[in-house]
Amino acid sequence: MDHQTFSPYLSFDREEWAALKLSTPLTLTEDDLNNLHSINERISLEEVCKIYLPLSRLLNLYVSGTQSLFEVTQTFLGSMSRKVPYIIGIAGSVAVGKSTTARIIQALLARWPNHPKVDLITTDGFLYPNELLEQRGIMNRKGFPESYDTRRLISFLRDVKSGVPEVIAPVYSHLSYNIIPNEYHVVNQPDILIVEGLNVLQTSKETRLDHKPQLHISDFFDFTIYVHSEEEYIKSWYLERFQLLRQTAFKDKNSFFHRYSELTDQEANDFAEQVWHEINEINLRENIYPTQQRARLILEKGSDHSVQKVRLRKL
Repeated sequence: MDHQTFSPYLSFDREEWAALKLSTPLTLTEDDLNNLHSINERISLEEVCKIYLPLSRLLNLYVSGTQSLFEVTQTFLGSMSRKVPYIIGIAGSVAVGKSTTARIIQALLARWPNHPKVDLITTDGFLYPNELLEQRGIMNRKGFPESYDTRRLISFLRDVKSGVPEVIAPVYSHLSYNIIPNEYHVVNQPDILIVEGLNVLQTSKETRLDHKPQLHISDFFDFTIYVHSEEEYIKSWYLERFQLLRQTAFKDKNSFFHRYSELTDQEANDFAEQVWHEINEINLRENIYPTQQRARLILEKGSDHSVQKVRLRKL
C-alpha cells in the first residue's frame, strides 16, 4: 500500500486490493458477465475476483454498519420505522465503463448471503426530453449539467431516502435517444439503490438569491465511486464503441443514429472525433473530471479497461 501522508486517499495496486477480498466467494459466472458488460468492454472473471469482489465486501460492510447505526438510533428514539435505502452513486465520463461497473456491483451485492434487494437507475432518465432541449437551443449540450432536470432527480432521491413506498424514475432509450413517454422505473424500498451517471457528483454553479441551503444530488449518497482513466484511453474507447454501434444498434431503422450506419469507416471516425472534441471532451474536462476528488472511492483503469489502482478515501 502506498502510504501518502498528505493524501486524503489510501492507494492500492491490483494485488494489494485483491488481497482484501479474503474469503469472499465468487458468485458470478461467465454467462452472468456476458449479460453485464458493455459492447466494447470485456470484463474477465479475474477482474471480478481482484477488483469487484473486494469492493462488494467493502460495500456490504458499509451497508451493514449503516443499518446497525439505524437500528441503534431507532432504539434511542423508541420508534420502529422502516430502514431507508443505502444509496451508492457512481460517476465517470462517457465510455469509461461506469454502467458495467454499476451492473457488476449490483449483481454481486444482491448475491450476498443476506440477499439484499438492490436496485439500479441511471440519471439518463432525468435528461430533459429532446423537444425541450431543442427549444432551449442546448441539444448539442446533452449530458452537460443544464440538460438534466436536476430538481426532479433531487425530488426522486429525497423520496427514496425518506422511505416512500413507491418512487418512479423516467426511462431513457438509447435507441430513440430520448425519454420514453409514460414509461417509468418503479423503485420500491430497496435495501440498496445504485445511481449511475455523468453528473452524480456535480454541484450546482448557481447562487440562490434567497440564501437558503441548496441540495445537491450527492447529498443523498451514502457511498460514492468515480471510474477514472486517462483521457486518451477514454477517447479511444468512445471511438471504438461508435464504430461497433454502427454495425449493431445503429442498423435498426428506429435508431436515432441510423443514418450513421451508412457512413464509411473513415467518415464515421471523423464524425465521432468531432463529437468527442466538441461535446464529450469539454464536458469531461469542465464538469465531470473536477468531481473526482469528491468520491469516496476511485477506480483507475488502464488502457485495456482493467483497474490498475484503487483509491479509498481515509475516514
